[in-house]
Amino acid sequence: MAVLAESGSNPDVDLLYDINGLAKEAPHWFDRVVEFVGEYGLLVAMVLLVVWCWWSVRRRGDEDSAASVAGLVWAPIAASLAVLVNVPIRGFVERPRPFLDHTGLDVLISGKTDYSFVSDHATITMAMGVALFVADRRFGVAGIGLALVEGFCRVYMGVHYPTDVIGGFALGTAVALLLSPLAMALLTPVLKAVEGSAWGGWVVSSGGVRGVVIPGARTEASGAEERDLAA
Repeated sequence: MAVLAESGSNPDVDLLYDINGLAKEAPHWFDRVVEFVGEYGLLVAMVLLVVWCWWSVRRRGDEDSAASVAGLVWAPIAASLAVLVNVPIRGFVERPRPFLDHTGLDVLISGKTDYSFVSDHATITMAMGVALFVADRRFGVAGIGLALVEGFCRVYMGVHYPTDVIGGFALGTAVALLLSPLAMALLTPVLKAVEGSAWGGWVVSSGGVRGVVIPGARTEASGAEERDLAA
């Protein structure tokens, strides 16, 4: 395989060396940043992006807020399901980590003993990004962008082949999109019921949206009407 990489006849391995080679030329502190971002940071950023989208949706209070929040609830569920689907795939393919078969890689994080195909990190972030796109396109584009950065980081760190990342992207996208209609059909009625209950603030903000009037504002408006009538 190393010979293939040197001859350029294996684009997957060749690209692995090209991207991971950047780590050798980069400053040590930059590699440490990529290590943290690629292992933990982007996953946390994706969760925060979903929370930010939820906050924006509930404050906006559109007619389809329940459906949008249902899409946001679907995002972590889709990621979890995609990882579960990946378990038998990994066991079937049994592809070793690239640093086990190829020398000269700059591996930024140690302790990776499981199989390489497909990348869990790429699967999780892309599943959440695509599900987020279903709920809100603006936030979804940002989420997909984070997933792409995550995929690059995994190859840069020397723990995945590029095709591991591409496979993760495909798996995450497939689960998020193919199961989305069923998930939305199940989750949207639940969120609509929550919207009409005492827990409705989790779906729509109570701050005067969608015809919900703040008691103080209602009294002030009534007082204004009475003054107009008296005049």
